[in-house]
Amino acid sequence: MSVCFYRVDHLYTFFVQWSPEIYTKGNKKHRYLIREKLQKRYVVVEKNKVAVMNKLLSNPASHASKNWEIITVKDPKRRLSLCSSEDSEAEEPENEGDDCLPVLGDDSQLLDDHHLKRLAAHMPARTQGYPWQLVYSTAIHGSSLKTLYRNMAGLDSPVLLVVKDMHKKVFGAFSSDPFRVSKYCYGTGETFLFSFNPDFQAYKWSGENSYFVSGNLESLQIGGGGGGFALWLDADLYHGSSFSCPTFHNASLSTQEDFIVQDLEVWTVQN
Repeated sequence: MSVCFYRVDHLYTFFVQWSPEIYTKGNKKHRYLIREKLQKRYVVVEKNKVAVMNKLLSNPASHASKNWEIITVKDPKRRLSLCSSEDSEAEEPENEGDDCLPVLGDDSQLLDDHHLKRLAAHMPARTQGYPWQLVYSTAIHGSSLKTLYRNMAGLDSPVLLVVKDMHKKVFGAFSSDPFRVSKYCYGTGETFLFSFNPDFQAYKWSGENSYFVSGNLESLQIGGGGGGFALWLDADLYHGSSFSCPTFHNASLSTQEDFIVQDLEVWTVQN
């Protein structure tokens, strides 16, 4: 089958009409497509197989990675126009949160579906529908801020920082820009903080200042302008602190203002 990239929506419409028992009434099992770059051919992939396929296609040594890529039809709004039955429209609000659930291309030690569902509601629209790739993990790469910076060299995509402290509390930040050494603050108003305590709490940009992210070889800082940073991590990614700050008007993210890192991960969206 030869189909232009901009006609993916029409291809999905064909799938809906050809196999309505699969693609309607809330069934989200087949929602991703793998596109052959040169021949414009497509293969439908079950959602629970996307992580495996993404790992294969992310391997530069793989022949498939040069010829194929994962794309997606952006649901749930599109499905309302594709599936005209009353049943599918009635079920759409219930399924909307699941449709936007980020797909992780690697295993996470810190994030489960509960975390992802809460975080997805606050992610910018430009990140929706694309798989997330693990860029840095203390469990894999060791505890080093230099390594964290090095792993993000060349990235031009937002990142999700996730921390678990010794009290098992999970918290972190979404940054519009990848972390890097910089003399000045960087980032945009898309940046936000979050914590699970265990209830989810997000802290959006207050508009009061633009101290989103800054970093050097000694520490990484997120938020500021007050008596301390919203999130501060040392060069060993072992000691950290979290204080209320004007940038986000946040409460302390961690169990205590000064904390010890148990695990840390950074993810980036692959567009």
